[in-house]
Amino acid sequence: MASGSLIVVGTGVRLAEQCTPEARRQIERAEAVYAVCGDPVVLRWLETLNPNTVSLDYLYGSGRARDETYDAMTEAILEGVRSGKKICAVFYGHPGVFVAPSHAAIHRARAEGFEARMIPAISSEDCLYADLGVDPGRLGCQSYEATDFLIHARRFDRTAALILWQIAVVGDLSLRELEPNPKRIGLLAEILMEHYPPDHEVTVYEAATLPVGRAKVHIMPLRALRNAEVTRQSTLFIPPLSDPVICPERLAKLNAMRG
Repeated sequence: MASGSLIVVGTGVRLAEQCTPEARRQIERAEAVYAVCGDPVVLRWLETLNPNTVSLDYLYGSGRARDETYDAMTEAILEGVRSGKKICAVFYGHPGVFVAPSHAAIHRARAEGFEARMIPAISSEDCLYADLGVDPGRLGCQSYEATDFLIHARRFDRTAALILWQIAVVGDLSLRELEPNPKRIGLLAEILMEHYPPDHEVTVYEAATLPVGRAKVHIMPLRALRNAEVTRQSTLFIPPLSDPVICPERLAKLNAMRG
C-alpha cells in the first residue's frame, strides 16, 4: 500500500453544528486539507481546525463546464495523496451526495494503490426530512436529479413522495450554467402537471446553513412553480398525490402462507 492516504468527509449543512466528531478529528489530524465549501465563513472555520487547509473553490471558472471543474478538483486532491501525505478532502453537506469529485478521488486513489475512504455526514435530504416533517419510511420516497428526471422521462410512483434536486439548473446540458432558468423550470412544471393536478401543493426547500438561520420553505400550487424564487440550493419536494392501493393478488399470497 502506498504511503499517501485519503479520507473524504462532509461538514454537514449547518456550519460547525452538523460536522460530526469523527469528521472533525480527521480534519484536525490530516497533513493537508482540501476544501470545497463555497463559503468563506466555512473556509475560515476549517482553517481554525487545520491551518494546512487549501480551498479548491477557485477551480470554478466562468463558462467552465462543471465536469471539467470536478475533474480538476479530483486531480488536485490526488496530487496531494501522491506526494505521500495524509489528505482530508472536505465537502459541504454529505460528501457522497451530489458530489462527483469525492467519489472520483476515492476511486482513482484506490486504483493507484492508496488507502481511501469516506465518512458519512448530514445532507440536505436529512435536513429536509426534519424541517418538512417527512418520514420516508411511511410515505415512501423517490429522489432524482432534476435534469436526469426530465430528459430520461423517469417512471415514478405518485403515491410516494418525489424529491427533485438542483432544479435551478434543470435542463442545462452544457453543465456550464449556475443561475436559474425560469423557462426550463417552467418546462419541468409542465411535465409534472402531466402527472399531478395544477393545484397540487409542492415545496421549494432550502436548508439553513447558519446556526441562527432558518430553512426556506415555500409551499405553492404546482402551477406556480415556474414563477417561484429558486436558488442553486433549492430542492423541490412533491408529496404523494394519494394513498397507495393494496394489491389483492399479493395480499392473497401472503394470507395463504398464514395457514
